[in-house]
Amino acid sequence: MARGSAEQQMDLAAFRRDPATVMRLDRMGSAHPTRLSFLRVLLRRLKDENWKFDRPVWTIDAKGVGRAVYRAIGPERTYSLVAFAHDLPAEMRSDRVIATAWDATFTLFDGTPSDADLDRLQANVPLQEAGRISPKELSLSRANRSVRLFEHVVGRLAEGRQPDTEELDAVGYLMRTTAVYGSGKFGAADRSVLQNRAEARGPFQIEMLSVWLTRAFTVDLVEHLAAGRGGKAAVKMAPELRLRIGVGNSTGLGMAPFLIRHPVLLNNWMMAREEALCRVRSQKSALPEAIAGLHVALANAQRTYETWRSTHPIQVRKLEELGRDLQAIRSCLEAWPGQEAYPWDMLWRWGESSLSLEGQEMLLSLILEPHGELVDGLADCMDADEGASFHIDGSMPLGQVRRVLQKEYDWALAVDYDDPDAIARFWYVSEEKLEPRLGERFSETGGSLEMPLCIGRLAAEMARDVSEWQGEDTLAAFLLAHPEHRFMARRLQVIIRHPFAEVRDNLIAANMLPIDLLRCKLAFFGASHFDPRSDRWVRICLFQYAPYPQDLMAGESS
Repeated sequence: MARGSAEQQMDLAAFRRDPATVMRLDRMGSAHPTRLSFLRVLLRRLKDENWKFDRPVWTIDAKGVGRAVYRAIGPERTYSLVAFAHDLPAEMRSDRVIATAWDATFTLFDGTPSDADLDRLQANVPLQEAGRISPKELSLSRANRSVRLFEHVVGRLAEGRQPDTEELDAVGYLMRTTAVYGSGKFGAADRSVLQNRAEARGPFQIEMLSVWLTRAFTVDLVEHLAAGRGGKAAVKMAPELRLRIGVGNSTGLGMAPFLIRHPVLLNNWMMAREEALCRVRSQKSALPEAIAGLHVALANAQRTYETWRSTHPIQVRKLEELGRDLQAIRSCLEAWPGQEAYPWDMLWRWGESSLSLEGQEMLLSLILEPHGELVDGLADCMDADEGASFHIDGSMPLGQVRRVLQKEYDWALAVDYDDPDAIARFWYVSEEKLEPRLGERFSETGGSLEMPLCIGRLAAEMARDVSEWQGEDTLAAFLLAHPEHRFMARRLQVIIRHPFAEVRDNLIAANMLPIDLLRCKLAFFGASHFDPRSDRWVRICLFQYAPYPQDLMAGESS
């Protein structure tokens, strides 16, 4: 990730944000997608490598029941989304993870499936967790219709009319996924199968491909149903309206601990984004094409804001702040860049002093957008070999351990863990779905099953015992007497080399918001229109305004 000489690197240091500023929940919970988001990385790759797309199978009846195959044909390999459409009774439609039936189910197949493969998959994929798939399948997912918008679009198209733009913008998707599984779940191919494939090397590239092809399926399905209902009077959706359609997603607590359990991966995601911001801020001038690109990005951000709906009090407040901040950015740009050196840094520093966290994180996204040549290569740095960080160096002097705890975990040591509000919650894995959940420590049972996600408290407990240690001055000797601190010792050694590896907030406090963790991760995916439904789950939209397969083949930009 380094760039240029040692002298240049020293100069860049002045433009870097401190992890203590970046890795706070309130800021992470204000994140927006950027051009380094995983879906943007995928679309650039597909376009740059001239991938081809087709739909060799479409056997769906007038009721919308059947199967379809969408192929992505690359320079070396082909991947096929196998989709199964179902006639789901309204009373069975649910976004909850405990649902057992869905409007559509999917798998991403490695290659082109045969008829025998399709028959095998049809017997298993609609069952999701209750079925089994093979290492030829790379992901498993399901989706439900947005009933109101889905029926509106089918009805309008069947009558020969286009759907209402207000209706489209109020929802943003025809279907929303309730799970997209990969990496070995339920028999699917393990991550090791894909790790040496260039097209799958970045984070969640296979899952993003599956969701992107799912988007094409949802539009094809409504047009198919409209044609069956309206006959010759039916029309297809106008291209400019198709672009407004994304894929929705409902994401809950199951995803929240991911960032905590993968500290090196989190570091690499955050560090790539921070390095991108640093590179832009360090530019000594603003080129005309970059200025023009910034204004285009601002117009797109305004469009996102105007179509962003939420009734959750937290997000309502953030949207009010964002609206004011976008107006402030427009006003600031009227006199920008001026004659000062480092105009991008000047713009950023103005944002830090003038905008809310929501607006600052939007400004970050905006100023990265016109600098693709400068920052896009950083996407290659966002993977992680987490096994390399598993080993504990027992020779580490305890003096160094104390210094790292004081420097990197000062936020944790400042918390009073005797205060019930500081330890009000605990993370555990549900017996029913084997997914992470959040319990209330003083009103619910199960505290004995707590997962080690309370990093702040673990750091404070280790610091206390290290301060009282009278034995040999090595970490190995200390851990021999205190093996309960091995987990924290490993994380401590990780953060020495990976400064963005820790969320620097108390994750078991009464006022902790899991949706902040969710939003941070989903922004890296490329999600927009965050709509919390509680403090523990959120709806979002993916691929809205992105090109479709046929658009990429026609040469349109991602």
